[in-house]
Amino acid sequence: MIEAVRLTKRFGARTAVDGLSFQVRPGVVTGFLGPNGSGKSTTMRMIVGLDRPTSGTVTVDGRPFRQTPNAARAVGALLDAKAVHGGRSARSHLLSLAQLSGIPASRVEEVLGVVGLRDVAGKRTRGFSLGMGQRLGIAAALLGDPRVLLFDEPVNGLDPEGIYWVRTLMKRLAAEGRTVLVSSHLMSEMAVTADHLLVIGRGRLLADMSVRAFIARNSADFARVRVADGEPAARERLAALIGGAGGETLPEPDGALRVTGLPLPRVSDLAHEAGVRLWELSPHHASLEEAYMRMTQPMVDHRSTDDELAGFAGEEPGWEPPTVPEVPQRGWYAPKPPAPAAERHGGGTTGAAGAAKATEEGDAR
Repeated sequence: MIEAVRLTKRFGARTAVDGLSFQVRPGVVTGFLGPNGSGKSTTMRMIVGLDRPTSGTVTVDGRPFRQTPNAARAVGALLDAKAVHGGRSARSHLLSLAQLSGIPASRVEEVLGVVGLRDVAGKRTRGFSLGMGQRLGIAAALLGDPRVLLFDEPVNGLDPEGIYWVRTLMKRLAAEGRTVLVSSHLMSEMAVTADHLLVIGRGRLLADMSVRAFIARNSADFARVRVADGEPAARERLAALIGGAGGETLPEPDGALRVTGLPLPRVSDLAHEAGVRLWELSPHHASLEEAYMRMTQPMVDHRSTDDELAGFAGEEPGWEPPTVPEVPQRGWYAPKPPAPAAERHGGGTTGAAGAAKATEEGDAR
């Protein structure tokens, strides 16, 4: 297990990591998310003793990394796949690491097979592609058969087959009872790989919860309702009925209505009672990417002047999503998102949309 307590790292006047406290438990894949510059790499470097904390502590199985006997056999890490001498072959690189840690040479051949590099093991690494370098870095992390593993962007440069292989490997390592911490910017991959999430922004902890709980807390699901084509009056009548029942509607570009604030069966009943023919009534479930964008956009430091995601960052400082109901109900849709700051003070700009919603019974933190 990895445990950080008020972990802080400063570089001069800049605070890269600011009072982080968390645990990474064995048996699950923990995703480590955050914008560029949020402190993820610095945190991982402190875990493996490459950077010393300014204050606070971080331990692996109860000990600081520097005090761990034969640390290479206890902790494996892929932090920089390019940290390889280009004149060495993949095999000689791993053999040198094995000799430094007292690991049998036979283990080198094993991990070369695991990562699929046996056919190129004798080639110099300077000729390796980015994906091949990633595989070699993963092989180095696995070399000591450690119980704790850290991977920083392990799928960077891999093709779809390689990404699937890494996903399967992460899950298998966790299923063996190992502690697995994976940093990545690929939200779609984290959604199917990670069981638990740690999300940080500007060095501070933003979330520590399961993937499903994170999505439920930081996004709003909605229903799509589409009336028969050529019946605009029916569409307007249904929108009025939904509003009268306490729901909210927003027009979609394709002519459908986005409905929040009412359960799906209630929307169907309103349409039936009014004699409105529906061509579509479907739920929209938020993705991890949507939830992540909503939480972290205010923490992004470098933003394009033509940024379509700027609206995600419209909340006032200190804003918190509404509390998820203690007893989640299937088909329950979130209320209308809070008005943007400018609207609450008389302006008219559009802020971030979304409010928390519980999607799975019993999965709330």
